[in-house]
Amino acid sequence: MKKIVFLLALTFISLSCVSKLREPPEIDLDVPDKWVSGELKTEGNISRWWIRFDDPELNSIISVVLKENYNLKASGARLEAAAALARIAGANLYPQSNLNLNAIRQKRNFLGFPFPGSDVGVPSVITNLFGVSLDVSWEVDLWGRIRALKSAATADFQASRADLAGFQLSLAGQTAKAWFAAIEAEQQVRLAEATVENYRTTNEQVFTRYRRGLRPSLDVRFSEANLAAAEAVLLQRQNQLQRIKRQLEILVGRYPAGRISLSDKLPEILDPIPAGLPADLISRRPDLIAAEKRLAAANLRVAESRRALYPRISLTGSAGTSSDELSNLLNGDYSVWNLIGNLFQPIFQGGRLRAGINLAKARERETLAIYGQAVLNAYSEVETALAAEKLLEETEKVLQIAVEQAVAARRLAEDRYSRGLTNLIEVLEAQRRAFDSQSQLLSLRRQKLENRIDLFLALGGDFHINKSTQSPIEKEAIIR
Repeated sequence: MKKIVFLLALTFISLSCVSKLREPPEIDLDVPDKWVSGELKTEGNISRWWIRFDDPELNSIISVVLKENYNLKASGARLEAAAALARIAGANLYPQSNLNLNAIRQKRNFLGFPFPGSDVGVPSVITNLFGVSLDVSWEVDLWGRIRALKSAATADFQASRADLAGFQLSLAGQTAKAWFAAIEAEQQVRLAEATVENYRTTNEQVFTRYRRGLRPSLDVRFSEANLAAAEAVLLQRQNQLQRIKRQLEILVGRYPAGRISLSDKLPEILDPIPAGLPADLISRRPDLIAAEKRLAAANLRVAESRRALYPRISLTGSAGTSSDELSNLLNGDYSVWNLIGNLFQPIFQGGRLRAGINLAKARERETLAIYGQAVLNAYSEVETALAAEKLLEETEKVLQIAVEQAVAARRLAEDRYSRGLTNLIEVLEAQRRAFDSQSQLLSLRRQKLENRIDLFLALGGDFHINKSTQSPIEKEAIIR
């Protein structure tokens, strides 16, 4: 009895030693105090970063995507599986019990020949035996091996949860980019339609002047070729628009019919990038959180591998009743029980356990390197987006001037041609430059929006942080 009490005391001590996840790791990386390409502010919280574009239809479609996207549903199912694995890993911390109920009816013949003068044949007896038992087994986690294994599985689950949050963040970014790409494509179609109409008007003028003998046939051929090329561009733009619309519909989880309604124009970026420090913003990135949790899991598996060298103590026991009468199963007079304790100490296994320790250490070093690379990539993505923000803004200003001048030159060339003051080549060149500059400006404005999306994704959300609140993405990532 004293031995049993001692074993139970050791069990209580082991259960009170909870393995903790390691603190965020330190990596050998020289990080500046401020962004080289720009500064950020850390106050407040706007977790739904897409509302910064002030497009209600975009807000609505991202909300639908985060509920209906099939890939996201699959990721949610994988997270539930990870949660189940974490629960399975910790199951051995608790006693395992099985309830058994059995009944046996047995006929036994007596040896020998039948009794003389009896007509019953060989004498026999029929017996009944009923039993019920509760079997219990329990490994005493004296060294914390099982708890380390459970904590590692929990860290894996937390990493999977961060992966889901990262996928949701990425999915919102993909949707916003596809939305703006579709709007730009529709504007490119309208620009191509206007260009075709303009070229058609010019072609009619050229043909009229040719019939009057004022222009050679070469002008007609140039004009016809220009019009046909513009019509080909229009068809390409329409095809591109349909492709992007269908891609957007797939993200939403709808049949790709290419009939989704879009906003009339690309939104303007009105919010300037505020100033401040980057640390709190970068730390919320789901990919960094996932990498950190996986590093914690690797560290815990090193501990689990080491503790596999230590002896294991297990307890097994059973209690129940056995009787030849079913009515006596609950009678204490017929109770039976046993309690067994055993000690298992690994002695020689050909180096398997120590090799397991080396394997766990190697994987921990690998995970640490992956974490360091993820941090470096995160800073690079933010710096790249900040630098591109300034360059794209300057480019837009220059392109705006180019559009104004090209459109004015086209109008002037068309007017001079109608009065016979210039040749057709100058008109066609002026028209081409006007169309190209306007198309480039549309593309650039979409690139600016995409770059701002990339900045939000690189930061893991909006420019601001408020620790008292939680983003919808983080909330939806939690499987209760």
